Order: sequence, then structure tokens, then C-alpha cells
Amino acid sequence: MPQAMSVGARNVTSMKPSFRQQQETRGEYFDAIRAAHGKLAQDAAALAELINEAHRFAVTTADAAPRVPGSRWDADTVAEREFLSELACTIRIPQRSAETLLAESGCLTGELPRTLAALWSGEISYRHAQVLMGQAWSLPDDAKAAFEEALLTSAVNLTASKLKRKARMLRERLHPETIRARHQTSVSERNVFFEPEADGMASLHWYDSAEKVQAAYDRITLMALSLQCPGEDRTLGRLRADVFQDLIQDGVTPAGLGNGIRGRVHVTVPVLTLMGQSEEPGHLEGYGPIDPDTVRRIAARAPSFTRILVHPETGVVLSVGRDRYKVPTDLKRYLEVRDETCRFPGCNRGAAHSDIDHALDWQFDGLTAHNNLAHLCPGEHALKSETRWSYNILPDGTLRWTSPTGQHFSSEPATSIMPQPPPPRPRPVPPDESDEPPPF
Repeated sequence: MPQAMSVGARNVTSMKPSFRQQQETRGEYFDAIRAAHGKLAQDAAALAELINEAHRFAVTTADAAPRVPGSRWDADTVAEREFLSELACTIRIPQRSAETLLAESGCLTGELPRTLAALWSGEISYRHAQVLMGQAWSLPDDAKAAFEEALLTSAVNLTASKLKRKARMLRERLHPETIRARHQTSVSERNVFFEPEADGMASLHWYDSAEKVQAAYDRITLMALSLQCPGEDRTLGRLRADVFQDLIQDGVTPAGLGNGIRGRVHVTVPVLTLMGQSEEPGHLEGYGPIDPDTVRRIAARAPSFTRILVHPETGVVLSVGRDRYKVPTDLKRYLEVRDETCRFPGCNRGAAHSDIDHALDWQFDGLTAHNNLAHLCPGEHALKSETRWSYNILPDGTLRWTSPTGQHFSSEPATSIMPQPPPPRPRPVPPDESDEPPPF
């Protein structure tokens, strides 16, 4: 007898089914996939309503919530920051992503009710809903209903990317503000983003005016094309990357900006790898593991890189006690290697651009010691000072954060550098009085 497996509510034979049985089996699989996909959309709708409701509760009860004595923030600011930070930690996303999620939840529940209903019915995915929200946010309220209705008719049949293209064109027709005015607003949001990739690679994203980015890409392409010759084996794409690297690392602006400036990078180098006796990867700050050959090359020939040799007996000064508030240089280096980034859960701002915070404040007799210090970016430093967030540092360097509602979240150190206590002195063993004296 053929074995049977369950797909949805029906059983399907698994041994040499007929052509009709194969069709029915495939159909049942896709029915189950469709149902599961619709459940994801319903869960997204439920999450949006829950987040919006929780935020509304936090805002309406802000005046009655406990406050940190001496906080300089008003009750509404405290409530907003506490809610967003705890939301981010609860679902393990960066705070900027939590801000976006909160805005999307408010938009769905308040401004685009038909889109929310389509999610509840499973007709569209959350990606489709994000397309509608992304294009509808800047529309006036009286234009959103028509925009939403027109797009939802097509959303059930289009991919998210095609829906976005249609939404952009419809938004241009409905938007009362000229594209010139909107572009001027968008230009103020230009930025550059770093994104780690797999296998020791990373991406650099430049967000700016289309004509500038296009002109830059065209210039890089022309410079890459000029390098092509019969003896050149690099592809055009690789040539573009190498040209861009040379320009961005060593280029100087017409005003002279960049002359003599090189980026600072911390690379943690295992001693045995450096000596060629191990193939253990190194650790690039802000990225993660990099291959041993790159580690050795950086250590040997890159004077602009800071090379940190990791050894269990570091000799770093770990505490200056209550002698002074200012953190000494060698302790700063120890903390930079240990932390690498801001130590609030989910924050990735580099330690070099963050503050060093006393877990137990100096004014309350906190020590300037490795087990009472951690890097916090200015925003999270203020969050810890002005709200009910607090943390303590565990012996292995992990920060155990306590949220305003009493929930606990952990922030692990980037590099585990356990301070090595001095070896205990051997204690003299008293002679056993019962023993006979040695013979002479």
C-alpha cells in the first residue's frame, strides 16, 4: 500500500500517482501555500492594529506614568521614546525601523482602512500595503481614498514592484504639490548607507538626486571603459568597482576636502593568525569576520588601520576607581574593542562616534572601571538618562537592560575580552605535626 502524507485537510498518496493525482496534489500544495500566505497578511494586519492601540494607550497615559527624577524631557517625549525603544527591543529591530513600523500602523488603521481590510482578507501582502503607504503618505487626506481604491483593484493581480510603478504614476496625477517642491524636500534626506554582505564583502549605498547619481555612475563607467585593453582581464563591473574605490578612498574635492584624510578601521588580529600558525579569521569593526590573508595584509601594509593584537594577558588598565571621571586612553581602547558599537540593543552606531557612559552614574559613586562603562550613542545615552531604561554589566561584558515595563533585554559584547586576574600566590602549607621529623 502506498504511504500517505497530509496536505491541508486531504491525504495524498506518495507513490507513483497518476497524472490526475499529480495535478490534484500540486493544486492542494498551492492551495495550502495560498492559505499560509494569506495568514501572514492577516497577522500583519493584527500586528498593525495592536501596535497602534498600544501606542495610543502610551500617549493617553503619559501624564500618569512614572518619571525619572530630574528628567528634562516632557511627559509626551518620554512616553514616545520609551514606547519606540521598547517596541524595537521586543521584536528585535532597530529603533528607526520601529519608527517606520509605528508610522505604517497608524497609516493603515487611520488613513488607509481599505488597505487594512485587504490585508485582513488576505487579498494583498504586507509588501503591497507598504507600496500603497509609501506613495500615499504625502498625498492630501481628501485624495487618499481615490488613490487607495484605484490601486487596490490592481493590487490583487500585480507584483509589488509593478504596483509601485503604477502607484508612482497615479500619485503624480493626484498630488497637488509640484514635483519640483517635493524633490527639494527629498534632497534634504540624501544619505550614504553601509551594508555588510556575505563572504567578507559589503555594499555602499548613495541616496541623492537622480541626475547626480546617474552622472557619477556614467563617469565611473567611462573611466572603467578607458582601462579596457587587450591585456586587461577584469570585467567592466570589476573595473567600475576598482575605479570607485580609488576615487572614494583617495579622491580630493575641488575645494581640497579629503586631502590627507583616510578612514579609520579597527581590525582585531589573532596573534597566531598574524604569525601564520593559524587560519582563524580576523574581526573588522562594524562588519564581522574577515579572511586571514586580508588580516595579514592589513597588519603588514596598511598604516591607516588600527591593528589590535588580542592576547589574554592584555595589560590594559581596567579601572581607575574613583580617582577620576575621565576615561584613560588604554581603557578607552579596551572598551572600543569590547563594544564596537553603541550597546543599546539593536543600535549599530560605531563606538568611535558614541559616548562612554557610567552604568551607575558617577554622581551616585559609580566607578570609572571596565565593568561600569559602556558605549552609548548620544540618542541612547539621553534615553538612559531621561527615561526609566537602565542596565547593569555582567562579568562577561554583556549588558542586561531593563525596560520601563520591567522587561529584560541583553546586549552582547562584540569581542569577548575577559580581564585576566593575577594568578593567586601559593599559600604556604603548614607542616603536619603528626609527621615524624625527617632523618638527618
